[in-house]
Amino acid sequence: MYRSIVKPALDFAAAVFWLFILSPIFIIVTIVLFKQNDGKVFFTQLRPGKNGVLFKIMKFKTMNDKKDQAGNLLSDDKRITKIGRTIRKTSLDEIPQLINVLKGDMSIVGPRPLLPEYLNLYSNEQSRRHEVKPGITGWAQVNGRNAITWQEKFKLDVWYVDNQSFRLDWKIMVMTISKIFKSDGISQANQATTTRFEGNG
Repeated sequence: MYRSIVKPALDFAAAVFWLFILSPIFIIVTIVLFKQNDGKVFFTQLRPGKNGVLFKIMKFKTMNDKKDQAGNLLSDDKRITKIGRTIRKTSLDEIPQLINVLKGDMSIVGPRPLLPEYLNLYSNEQSRRHEVKPGITGWAQVNGRNAITWQEKFKLDVWYVDNQSFRLDWKIMVMTISKIFKSDGISQANQATTTRFEGNG
């Protein structure tokens, strides 16, 4: 009942509410990034959603497109801009994902949508994270985010799938606000964001 009817309705209402409340910040960040990134404001990328179905996630663009002499993109830590680092630190880059929630691709709370190439690397248990819609925030994000290992993160995601409830979602949202102000777990040690998942072998 909660997962199939109540949660989608609450997600839609929450996305409308937060887009309205955050609209001044949305506009300001859009203008700043438009000037900073030569008109490129948003970053979009295919990510797997519920049941592994791909959708196009939206974020504010926090990295430039600088490449090396071979034409390959530089590493994340070399491409992230000063304003981009600030936007990530405050999690403002996630605001456009409220549009994904309105479209029904995502929930406010759920396992974070990762890269499509990880799909074949998960164990059967880890793949269960796709039994629900991905979220802007989730149980793994408030319990370490990028500062914990992939295996720990996936265990937390699957635990959320098995224990999803209104009370738990509310708890995660409250904890998320606290994490944002403290800037906890945004990146792994010596990384701009996080390392790639290479499988469980």
